[in-house]
Amino acid sequence: MNDWPDRRTGDRSERYGRGSAGPQPEGARAMPHVQRRPSSPQRPQVPPRRPQVPPQSQGYDDRYQDGGYGNAPEPGYDSGYNTGQVYGSGSGGGGGGRRGGGDGGYVGRPAPDWRRRIKLGALTLVVALLVVSVSTYFWADSKLKREVDLSKVIERPESGDGTNYLIVGSDSREGMSAEEKKRLRTGSAEGKRTDSMMILHDGSNGPTLISLPRDSNVEIPSFVGSESGKKFQGTGRQVKLNAAYAEDGPELLVRTVEFNTGLHIDHYVEIGFGGFAKIVDAIGGVELDIPKAFKDKKSGADFKAGKQTLNGEQSLAFVRTRYALPGSDLDRTKNQQKFLAALASQTATPSTIINPFKLYPTMGAGLDTLIVDKDMSLWSLGSMFFAMKGVTGGDGTSMNMPISGSVNGNLVWDKAKVKQLVQQLNNDEKVTVKGD
Repeated sequence: MNDWPDRRTGDRSERYGRGSAGPQPEGARAMPHVQRRPSSPQRPQVPPRRPQVPPQSQGYDDRYQDGGYGNAPEPGYDSGYNTGQVYGSGSGGGGGGRRGGGDGGYVGRPAPDWRRRIKLGALTLVVALLVVSVSTYFWADSKLKREVDLSKVIERPESGDGTNYLIVGSDSREGMSAEEKKRLRTGSAEGKRTDSMMILHDGSNGPTLISLPRDSNVEIPSFVGSESGKKFQGTGRQVKLNAAYAEDGPELLVRTVEFNTGLHIDHYVEIGFGGFAKIVDAIGGVELDIPKAFKDKKSGADFKAGKQTLNGEQSLAFVRTRYALPGSDLDRTKNQQKFLAALASQTATPSTIINPFKLYPTMGAGLDTLIVDKDMSLWSLGSMFFAMKGVTGGDGTSMNMPISGSVNGNLVWDKAKVKQLVQQLNNDEKVTVKGD
């Protein structure tokens, strides 16, 4: 049907869209009024038929026979669907599985299996912790300096029950800068000497920590040189205990302690000034209750009475001070025991162990300067650390080696009490011997 006026065709290009041939734009044109002819009557409109889509897997049923409008399909009408599979699935699971069953009902996603998810999450966490733990173990093990060979120690006493550690604090300045030496007041002496010595016994009756004053009067026995391998016969020479370390190092010190006590030393652990201060700073300081104020120019100590948190520099001054104390070296060993127990107690806490930002710096600071024997494992080192913590836990005992007097300014051990003490340690009994 052509709705255009007479003499006009559907080709509107005759009058429109040709542009202007002149240089100026063509002006607006008035459109003529056109009278439309009456259109021919139209057939009644019939609503469009919807495709008769059968439920998947069951073909047509009565609900779809009239197209949804009550009108039956005309004969020969092809809906485009067959009575078989619609999307290639005869199970009703086609189209993403949103419809299923013969009634065309909606099927939602299956409920999540939380039990399975929790198991997978727990397994993932366990694997991650295992990987981190193994990696940390090998990292820490690689940093241990196993430099002391206890196989060079001769004529050793028999081992008893429990484990005995000889813990030595040396005045080694290794790795310290000139500025650190000045700040920590360590001086610049060459070599290294023992500044503190302790025996830690870890047994079934609780740990026992025994300080060995460095001015203790001891006999240097026969020994094999750690470097030369040459045997030196004992002459009964009496010296201060720290002289044994200065003469031939850790091996002779272990030999001298075993000879004068009769106690077998299982492991040796040594830490220098620098490492000691770094450990304290890595954990953020150590809280200590100082009963009486004291000041010492040589160590740099200047403490008031009461509870306070000591940093690395202050901690080193605290454990080194002896001239400002009434009991001199004996009082110093008591301060050393008190401080080391507090350090272990405040380090072995969940806030340190589960916090990698504290754990790794603390371990790194300690392991970098620790010197141990060749048979020391990380497990043994950890056992020693927790035994040290147990000294202040109520089950432990701390004491000085029993003293009977002095000779030439050296402290003489009480032989009878020392013998009883060693017997109790070897038998892993509760220690009843008292020291000064």
